[in-house]
Amino acid sequence: MNRGVEFRHATRADLPAIVALLADDRLGRTRESTDLAPYLAAFEAMQGEAANHLVVGTIGADIVACYQISFISGLSLAATRRAQIEGVRVAASHRGRRIGEALIRDAEARARAAGCGLLQFTSNRSRQDAHRFYDRLGFTPSHIGYKKPL
Repeated sequence: MNRGVEFRHATRADLPAIVALLADDRLGRTRESTDLAPYLAAFEAMQGEAANHLVVGTIGADIVACYQISFISGLSLAATRRAQIEGVRVAASHRGRRIGEALIRDAEARARAAGCGLLQFTSNRSRQDAHRFYDRLGFTPSHIGYKKPL
């Protein structure tokens, strides 16, 4: 169960634990770096963006989950404001305890409070367990995502 998990805005001091969470899976091991400098620079940039938030889930003093949420105003879908989540992670040692469900509920609540009518994200095609999780929570794989390195 997720007893005791609390969500709060991340601080600079949380970055080593967040980067460890991002690297704590098959894909992350190949994508993340041990050099904290770029993460620190990105965190500082995010602090200057009012609609961009990094959130951690804690149990006691331990960071066991994280996600980034950005609020986007736009014209499509009758000018529906949307929330984009990225970097959703739960520590491997804490998976299966419904912390992921609590994390998504927290993101939904933050999105609603920001006036959003839609919560969206992308997920790597290979993350089949994650896809089953998102399906179970009522998300629909309605779009095909494209990315292009710049």
